[in-house]
Amino acid sequence: MTVSPLVVLDCDSTTIQDEVIELLADAAGSREQVAEVTERAMRGELDFAASLRERVATLAGTPERVFRDAYERVRPTPGIHELVAEVHGRGGTVGVVSGGFHEVLDPLAADLRLDLWRANRLEVIDGRLTGRTVGPIIDGSAKAAALREWAEATGTPLAATVAIGDGANDLAMMAVAALGVAFNGKPVVRERADVSIEHDLARAIPLLDRLG
Repeated sequence: MTVSPLVVLDCDSTTIQDEVIELLADAAGSREQVAEVTERAMRGELDFAASLRERVATLAGTPERVFRDAYERVRPTPGIHELVAEVHGRGGTVGVVSGGFHEVLDPLAADLRLDLWRANRLEVIDGRLTGRTVGPIIDGSAKAAALREWAEATGTPLAATVAIGDGANDLAMMAVAALGVAFNGKPVVRERADVSIEHDLARAIPLLDRLG
């Protein structure tokens, strides 16, 4: 019997080839500073929530039109369209949970035909970013909680779930899922994942047959 899977992906450097915070930082003139903090956080050297606040603070004063500009530069990862189509063809659900931002993930979700998505939100006042987020921060534990919540909401047993990510803050959701997949993973993620794949998300499609 074909299993109807729930596949939950990280966004930045997994669903897309970019780090959205870095695209936003280009406009704010803080790209180099943000990239260094991002890399340290993804290696697990920094607490994600603290690093997110530090990076977002560099965006203060940037006009909100930066969201549109950033989205126009987003590059979907090879194979993401094929993976989404395959999961839907099996009657399954695709979700993306991101340490990035709804302001860019929302249009991406529409373009990729995602079923579920969750991310941080940036505060905007009088048309400019304040350098702060609003609402709960989507960190590693929040990603794991989203996978559990979405599995329950869709009636998907955890035995039919897959989590795909590249960074340290994806490890918690990968531990919850039946199959944790490192995609272009950092060393710590490759070590702890059930499977590692590179370059093309369509390589995750055969893994769906392992679910039971």
